[in-house]
Amino acid sequence: MKKVRIGVIGAGLRGSLALYWHKPEGESEIVALADLSEERQQKFQEKIGSPIFLTKNYKDLLVRDDIDAIAVLSPDYLHEEHVIAALEAGKHVYSEKPLAITVEGCDRILDAWQRSGKHLMVGFNMRYMSMYQTMKGLIDSGAIGELKAVWVRHFVGFGGYFYYHDWHGKSENTTSLLLQKGSHDLDVIHWITGRYTTKVSAFGGLDYYGGDMPNDLTCPECSLKYTCPEYVAHTFTECAFRKEIDVEDNNMLIMELEGGVKASYLQCHFTPDYERNYTFIGTEGRIENDDVNGKVYLKTRKTNTWKEFSDVTYDMKPEEGSHGGADPKIAQDFVELVLYNKEPLTSPFAGRMSVAVGCAATESIRSGGKVMHISQTSSLLKN
Repeated sequence: MKKVRIGVIGAGLRGSLALYWHKPEGESEIVALADLSEERQQKFQEKIGSPIFLTKNYKDLLVRDDIDAIAVLSPDYLHEEHVIAALEAGKHVYSEKPLAITVEGCDRILDAWQRSGKHLMVGFNMRYMSMYQTMKGLIDSGAIGELKAVWVRHFVGFGGYFYYHDWHGKSENTTSLLLQKGSHDLDVIHWITGRYTTKVSAFGGLDYYGGDMPNDLTCPECSLKYTCPEYVAHTFTECAFRKEIDVEDNNMLIMELEGGVKASYLQCHFTPDYERNYTFIGTEGRIENDDVNGKVYLKTRKTNTWKEFSDVTYDMKPEEGSHGGADPKIAQDFVELVLYNKEPLTSPFAGRMSVAVGCAATESIRSGGKVMHISQTSSLLKN
């Protein structure tokens, strides 16, 4: 195979990722799209700049011989169905995170992947951001000694706009935002530490969004739109305070990882700013990031050695491409996985484990904070 011909399922929020695959003179090309909206189909084709096969039924892509791989960019609750169907049709698959919205769904995907003999890649694009690669490289080099603790704070400044004005606000579609939004962070914790979570306890609540407004109310039709702090005029317009919303907007997790490393993760969806703040603490120092200003700080512990006088600041260089330059990199890695069997920075099992922690933490929250143990063994193998 000299070129990967890709069919895309879903032209919504992550549909823009497909543009990085469309290189007709190169090693990859978008040849088809399945999306329920004809308007999105047309806008997608305009961005591609050349005619492609368009359909509302994703199954039409799976029977085409001119499609080698499927990019699953559909809503979270459809990932399991779409990924398994594509693998069983003999296609390589790129799946946006989360891999599925249940652990059992992830296990069914892993089983289908192993049977298929095809490649499966999970869209953890934060692994491709230079800031987090810098932090991992420093920790792996021993710059802070033996890693002991991880603190992560996620300020989701656009939480209402992205997650409470559409389908994300219902747990039947997401399980919780610890999967949709948190799976990135939980995966980065696993990836940078090199360890998976073994147990978790969590507290959370629906502390701002949700409420008593009608489920069919939209912002443009609302009599309160001129005074509502969450009013939006276009794109995602379902009321953020409607009755059906049942996913927490304020979450706090405490985790223990393999080897006894302690970690915490805090996620809030009604903050005024947008920032991810990671701190890794070791026996000889700590590393902290400032993603707003593009910096990583290495601070050394007072140990009566030269390290005492050598704190370092790393300035991230600007990169082209969305998500801080990560999207073009992850898109290229999928192409090289399919063409050359080059292993990417992500793995299907890592996708399963971030979902496992998110699901366990959600259960902990909804049962009063009980400690949940995380299994690395597929539940399917136990039956």
